[in-house]
Amino acid sequence: MVKKFSQQRDLFESERSFRLLVEGVADYALYMLDPNGIITSWNIGGERIKGYSPEEILGQHFSRFYTETDRANGKPARALGIAREKGRYEEEGWRVRKDGTFFWASVVIDPIYEDGTLVGFAKITRDITERRNAQLKLEAMQKQLAEAQKFDALGQLTGGVAHDFNNLLMIISGSLHVLKKGSIDEARLQRAISAIETATRRGAALTNQLLTFARRQSVNPQAIDLAERIASIRAVLDAGLGSSVRLTFDIAPKVWPVRTDVSELETALLNLVINARDAMPDGGTVTISARNVVLDETPLTGEFVAIDVADTGLGIPADVVDKIFEPFFTTKPIGKGTGLGLSQVHGFAHQAGGTVKVASELGKGTNFTILLPRGTDATARDTVEAMPFRGSGTVLLVEDNPEVALVSIGLLEQLGYQVRRVADAEAALREIETNGVDFVFSDIVMPGKMDGLTLAHRLRQIRPGLPILLATGYSEVAADVRGDFPILRKPYEIHELSEAIAKLPR
Repeated sequence: MVKKFSQQRDLFESERSFRLLVEGVADYALYMLDPNGIITSWNIGGERIKGYSPEEILGQHFSRFYTETDRANGKPARALGIAREKGRYEEEGWRVRKDGTFFWASVVIDPIYEDGTLVGFAKITRDITERRNAQLKLEAMQKQLAEAQKFDALGQLTGGVAHDFNNLLMIISGSLHVLKKGSIDEARLQRAISAIETATRRGAALTNQLLTFARRQSVNPQAIDLAERIASIRAVLDAGLGSSVRLTFDIAPKVWPVRTDVSELETALLNLVINARDAMPDGGTVTISARNVVLDETPLTGEFVAIDVADTGLGIPADVVDKIFEPFFTTKPIGKGTGLGLSQVHGFAHQAGGTVKVASELGKGTNFTILLPRGTDATARDTVEAMPFRGSGTVLLVEDNPEVALVSIGLLEQLGYQVRRVADAEAALREIETNGVDFVFSDIVMPGKMDGLTLAHRLRQIRPGLPILLATGYSEVAADVRGDFPILRKPYEIHELSEAIAKLPR
């Protein structure tokens, strides 16, 4: 009898201690619900976080803590249903205090059973508003750092790119001067035309790469033919080096493709090349190489592609090597760099599932090695220019720039089309209302209330079967189209225009 009494007393003390513990926890709202969601217990944490005293909240439904939108959408009942079916419900979301203010909550709901019968729910709520705000600030700061790094890289390119563009303009203007002369022989005529074509292609490539480096977008991994990609950005890398530094390449035959974000890869290579240039104030050589490697080391195992950027510069002191990937760490003079270039390389390589290594010796140069996982085979680009396809019919050209319109009209007429041109979207709508056309070819960026993309969506509503082709020279604008309409990138050549028209749905 005494033993039984002692056990009952121990059980009572245990329950009392547990109740005092739960009721005394101030950082968590710990409370019980009956099977229907009615609050049956309340602790000091609930009062501190949500503002209700026990007298005010006991017997009330727990849905009062949810926002009006969540209540209207049936979220409280759905939470209890998931807890019953899955054995636990966890989420983060907005909750409402007694005074009507909102807080970001971490919520856990566990079902409580006795003899197999649901008797209620145990609910834990924690206010993590400060943690969430800190995380959002950190993410915003990281985004700002990434953008600052990109603009720093673009600033480093300015002089070299301006020099390259001035050369291209000189080639074009000189060739045009030759063409304007009354009588020239066929050989000189062809040389002038060829020079203009080459300069135009190089200028387009430079512009495209600058837009790629400057664009703001989330990481978009894709299969990349590494040899082709490195070759395509050679013009930009050359522009960043200047005349005293020589750029060479050593890409192994049949180097594997990699799966990563194109923009981040190109930015990383640009940063490494710029750092190499700055390490060679008296000139030297930068060598970009790539080779296949198979690794069997922690944490990297499997097939990788090693991309090396090596210079013949000053080298990095031993006491500095361990710090070079830290954000804002730089040994350059004030105004010569942000200290973000190598941190971008480090972040990119690790985000892609690889790493970056450095080997350096004072007076003998530095070699950075980016290791990226092997990707699936990238689809090779068709480099053969097809013969332009001749068509027929009437096209409505929507282009506000008279000079660009003149060129486009000439190309379209060469392809066999009759062209009617208007300068804005409003005029295009009026023209289509009064005169029929076979398809519409519109620039995206135009003055006025309606741009080319808005015009295309409007035409899709009023003329559902009318083929529409859009054109733009600005990559970020093109991203907003999201595949709704075909896009031709400026500057385009006649075979590219012909191919784009041929693919339009009829």
